[in-house]
Amino acid sequence: GVNFIRGKVSRVTDLAENNEENGKLIVVTEDTLLGRMMRIPVDLVILCTAIESRSDSEQLGRLLTIGSSADGFFMERHVKLAPVSTPSDGIFIVGCCQGPKDIPYTVSQASAGAAQALSMISKGVVETEPAISVIDEELCAGCKICIGLCPYTAISFDEDKGVSVINEALCKGCGTCGAACPSGAITSRNFTSKQLIAQLEGILS
Repeated sequence: GVNFIRGKVSRVTDLAENNEENGKLIVVTEDTLLGRMMRIPVDLVILCTAIESRSDSEQLGRLLTIGSSADGFFMERHVKLAPVSTPSDGIFIVGCCQGPKDIPYTVSQASAGAAQALSMISKGVVETEPAISVIDEELCAGCKICIGLCPYTAISFDEDKGVSVINEALCKGCGTCGAACPSGAITSRNFTSKQLIAQLEGILS
């Protein structure tokens, strides 16, 4: 009971031209096999199939530190420069988890994600960013404020030492923890106050 017509729909209208079309929606299309225009009266027109994000996508996004759009689909690091990469190194998003896509686009994205993953594997080692946050254990008061603020879940608490500890592989050096640390125990490596002052003195001299 399914009829396929090869062609492109030019418009959908409710303006009837005969009794058969009264009270119906009319799909005006070209049948490219027959080479002629057609008017097809129908009860319902579905312009595109609906697609929604998974109900647990927000929970998964928090677990993997991946941002989501208002529709619940995962967001890439950069639309043009990093279309399959995420802020979490080694995690790539392809296909409909990023938004509604057709099969060719999904396949091309999957190839890009696989190539990105293989490029990391082929190196044998993973290089981390040098500008990351560091904690001075002697100054850390163990208040744990930084743990809840870190967007990359890179900070944990060492119960034995009673201080916060930063996972260098997860830290992106955003500086959120350093700005909120009440004891001033957290600084950004290569961006300390002494280094910044030295840079300013070098410029002014």
